[in-house]
Formats: sequence, structure tokens, C-alpha cells
Amino acid sequence: MRDFDFLEPASAAEACRLLLDEPEESRLIAGGTALMLGMRQRMLSPARLVSIGHLEALRGIDFDAKEGLRIGALTRHAELANAPAVQAHYPMLASMAARVANPQVRNQGTLGGNLCYADPATDPPGCLMALDARVVIQGPDGERRLAIEDFLVDYYTTALAPGELITEIRLPPPAEGDRGHYARHLRTAAEHRPLVSVAAWVRHSANGCEAARLVVGASTVVPTRVPRAEALLMAKPPTVATLTEAAELIAGDIAPISDARGSAEYRREMVRVVARRSLAHLFALPLE
Repeated sequence: MRDFDFLEPASAAEACRLLLDEPEESRLIAGGTALMLGMRQRMLSPARLVSIGHLEALRGIDFDAKEGLRIGALTRHAELANAPAVQAHYPMLASMAARVANPQVRNQGTLGGNLCYADPATDPPGCLMALDARVVIQGPDGERRLAIEDFLVDYYTTALAPGELITEIRLPPPAEGDRGHYARHLRTAAEHRPLVSVAAWVRHSANGCEAARLVVGASTVVPTRVPRAEALLMAKPPTVATLTEAAELIAGDIAPISDARGSAEYRREMVRVVARRSLAHLFALPLE
């Protein structure tokens, strides 16, 4: 690991300025669980680390019935999993956060850092996308907001411009009939990174399903929504046959990656299985 300067700005605005001073040589550090690993493996060699882990303004979890949920970018995964407001109003999010990586990462890693690292085989992005989350970004030119699907661009690549950082994540308030379920498939019990993840959110109505967001993660370059399957759930009564058809669409409409952890064919099959089980759970239907 090369020597580096360690800078501690007094505010998010100052952090933006420091990042912009030498954008090619600077990296933002919060919990550091991913960045320090990359530096030890010499995948990254920044000359300057801009530390924001001490900025209390970027912490905290707040819920308002009209405004929804605000999650500070420096919120740790364990804090998210244990927050009463998250457990009460966004149980899918709390369940996901309780399973991220391992206890060490959950108690040190931050939600904002996880999103900025943009690892395709991680849990939060797909779950947040299904919940229609947006990231609040601060930069030299002020503040902007992006949907998660616009924020995640490619392998380990986000839409952050030089000098920008995430300050918080926002979720809309839940409505009556909202239900969500996050499921993941691990290649082995010893692994902590999912090979497949499916985040499913639906809004139940008297006629079945009036809205749906279905997201496949870990098996694709970035978490991927599947509009045809969402439309099917809203168009047909929620029967076992409908859910099976939706699972087939989900598996067929993604472009799974193939690597040393699993082939594209295997990933597609596991997406189909996990999706069918997730939808059956959401609609309280027994699988045949």
C-alpha cells in the first residue's frame, strides 16, 4: 500500500472541494470496509483519502408519514437493520440490512459507501430500487437527486461527477396494501455475497395488484427491473399460474453475467426459482 494523505473536512461542502482539487488522486472514505480492501490488494492506490466518517450531519434515520424515510449516508447496515422506524414501515429493508455481508461489515460499513462502491454482488441496491429510493447528492454546483436505477451505471461505476458525494437516501412513504420481500441465493453457506437476489414490492388492492416493482440483482451488471413481469402482475389475478408465468418472464428478461462464481445459465435458473418463491410469499400462495 502506498503512502497517502488523510484529510478530515469539517463539512460535506468542504469534502466536495477537497475531492475536486485532485479528482484522480482522491478517494472518499467512510466506513472503509471496501476501500481499504481494495487498497491492500493494490487495486486502488489513491494519494489522498478524504474522510467523512466523523460528519454527524450525514448520520441518522428519520421517518415522517408524509415525507417517508430519510437515511443518512453514513448510516451503518446494522443501524438500518435495528431501527424501529425501518422495521415498522419498511420491513423488507430491515430484513435485507440484517443479512448484508457479515457482522464486521454490518457494524462498520455504511449504506452510502455501499452504493458508491457499486459492487454488482451486494444487497442494498436492488432492495432500494424496489422501494423506489432516491439518493441525494451534494457537489460543487449544489444538490441533486437521482433514482437508484439512474445512479448505478455499470460495474463499480456510478453517476457521481467529480467532487460529488451522497449525503442521504430517501424512500417514499408506504401506503396501505404495500408489501415487499427480499430474497437471495448464496452459492455456499460460507459465502456472504449473493449469487442471485430478487427484491419484489407490490401494492395489493381489492382486485389483486395495482402496482409492482421487481428487481433482480447480483446476477446482472447492475440491479435490473423487469417491466413485463410487473405489468403481468397488475393485469392478471394473483394465482400460482400467474406467479409462475411472472417468474419465467423475470428470468427470461435479464442479461445474467457469467463468471467463476456461476454461469449465466445457472444464474438465470436460480433467478426463476427465487422469483417464484418470493412472489408466492408476497401473495401468500402455496407453491405446488
